Amino acid sequence: MQPELSPTPVTVIKHSERERFEIFTTDEPARLIGFLGYRIVDDSTIELQHTIISEEFSRRGFARTLVTHVLEGVRADDGRIVPTCSYVQDYLRRFPQYSDLVASV
Repeated sequence: MQPELSPTPVTVIKHSERERFEIFTTDEPARLIGFLGYRIVDDSTIELQHTIISEEFSRRGFARTLVTHVLEGVRADDGRIVPTCSYVQDYLRRFPQYSDLVASV
């Protein structure tokens, strides 16, 4: 089963200085929908720590869209994750096709 993404167009960027992936609306001006905080573990592994979506955007698939974009990026970079975020842990149970990204600790 593939994750159903939000039909609303979004942009996801990696904000390295803040150690988080941010999701924005594509309208002008772009609005921050939320973010997924991370910590670098080593050259190829990041710990996904917490997913936060603004209340105004909640329950509309944006967290799922954000996590999917992040995991697809990790996969493209041959990276690994340590999922300490409870939302990401639940996501991995629902979409086991991403479980190969989990680093053995």
